Amino acid sequence: MLKIVPDPPNSPYSLEETLLMASDYALCAEAVAQQAVLMRPKAPVSMLLTAVMHELEALRQLLESAMAQVQIPAHPPARH
Repeated sequence: MLKIVPDPPNSPYSLEETLLMASDYALCAEAVAQQAVLMRPKAPVSMLLTAVMHELEALRQLLESAMAQVQIPAHPPARH
């Protein structure tokens, strides 16, 4: 009998590690886009690369926000 719902992917990384890796990839992609803009491509391509850089910066900020949320304990310790 086949399962209706597949098992979740088996990731060797924690959520925090995954977010850090995703943030690193976004930073590298942003650097590549910046370098491409510095090579002075034709105007329409340059506008697209600028848009890509903007979107990657927004992605990085979202990932940093998610990292901050992961690092905050769900329930602060009770004070007696």
